[in-house]
Amino acid sequence: MDGFQTIEVAWLRVDTQTILTIANHVITKNHRIGVTHSEHKTWLLHIRDVRESDRGNYMCQINTDPMKSQIGYLEVVVPPDILDYPTSTDMVVREGSNVSLRCEATGSPTPNITWRREDGELINLGNNQEVPSIDGPVFNITKVNRLQMGAYLCIASNGVPPTVSKRIMLVVHFTPMIWIQNQLVGAQEGQQMTLECHSEAFPKSINYWTRENNVIIANGSDICGGRKYANHLDEMWQIEPDGVRDASGTSVRY
Repeated sequence: MDGFQTIEVAWLRVDTQTILTIANHVITKNHRIGVTHSEHKTWLLHIRDVRESDRGNYMCQINTDPMKSQIGYLEVVVPPDILDYPTSTDMVVREGSNVSLRCEATGSPTPNITWRREDGELINLGNNQEVPSIDGPVFNITKVNRLQMGAYLCIASNGVPPTVSKRIMLVVHFTPMIWIQNQLVGAQEGQQMTLECHSEAFPKSINYWTRENNVIIANGSDICGGRKYANHLDEMWQIEPDGVRDASGTSVRY
């Protein structure tokens, strides 16, 4: 704006054709708009408390003949924000079912979505595939298994701080599985003997022992056929010649 001392300068919002200022007068009713000038050579449009709605083209127009103008673009960046809906909440599913975890976020530029495990472990994709992270708003798991249970983080970032995340807990219910490491245990008469049975289940299973006649041996201690039994923890039984020792170390005698 050098060399023009008597002409008027106007600022306009291009997309709405709204006149914002003429010379040093604010025309718009938007109280956040202001204008300043320096020796009638440099005219500055001021926007206070910039909002996302202010993004767009602005025109500086000079009422010469012919009229001259120049356009500038205002880009407004907005940090990411994860939406409560349709972003997934904590989920409880049965093993073998298909799962879709969704994460939606707003922001400008459009945020990138990354999935990670909260514990820092690799994400199990099945078929012996493990990756540190998954990109994209939707994380699909086909035939989910117990190894994929845990807390996942949906992380939204777009280069504008702060990066935000949401924790989504995936709980996988699966039927009990039991195994006995030593299926044949021998002992001399009068010896102490421990029977071990390992179980894996979620939610936690109720474990109990039975004898060949299908008599359930209660959790704790019992006498069956003149022998003493105790449920050691949940899965271990200890047989002693003259008493039963429970999980707390207390000796029970009969």
